[in-house]
Amino acid sequence: MTTPSLRRLTLPLSREDARSLKLGEVVLLDGDAVATVGMPTQKRMVAELAAARELPLPLRGGAFFHMGVSYEEAPNGPGPLHYVNPTTSSRFDHLMPTLIRTLGLSATGGKGGLGRESVEAMRDIGCVYFSFVGGASALLSQGVQAVTDCAWTDLIMQFRLNRIRLDGFGPVIIAIDAHGNSIYERLMASARERMPDILQSLHPSAGNNETSR
Repeated sequence: MTTPSLRRLTLPLSREDARSLKLGEVVLLDGDAVATVGMPTQKRMVAELAAARELPLPLRGGAFFHMGVSYEEAPNGPGPLHYVNPTTSSRFDHLMPTLIRTLGLSATGGKGGLGRESVEAMRDIGCVYFSFVGGASALLSQGVQAVTDCAWTDLIMQFRLNRIRLDGFGPVIIAIDAHGNSIYERLMASARERMPDILQSLHPSAGNNETSR
């Protein structure tokens, strides 16, 4: 039995490609993205955009990942990659709608998804969210060809804006599509529906006591 080959996407995505992706689809990524794990970084991004200043790395229409990047320091820029490691996107939920809309992002990604305001911004703009597997730093790092640029070097390495070149990065899952659908919201709704039965199975005598009253 052969495993079907995964669809490969080149970043940045066109709007057409972004809107063609289906919720739950598994893909590999090529091309370029900008990544950081820094809360101060993203606050600075929002402030720069509010002041009508361009970011030091081009990101309009691009891919922006919540992911730490570690590499050798070199006199003329980033050296060889050590590893990449995704972080939890919901930490930045209050900032992401602004970044998605102002930059016209075509893709973002990390762990754990984003909330409704971010999902709506993604739907309006035509942006998808890639879910990265937690604890798979070694696997994901194999799909990073190089760190090609960095900005805001006054910050620690993982907090900088780091541009990475991808080659078969993943596999990643389309966890929020460009039409307002979110795997995370569906899972939460399913969990809420099942919760009474789960609680009843854990404490069956409680239900019997209520019935006998």
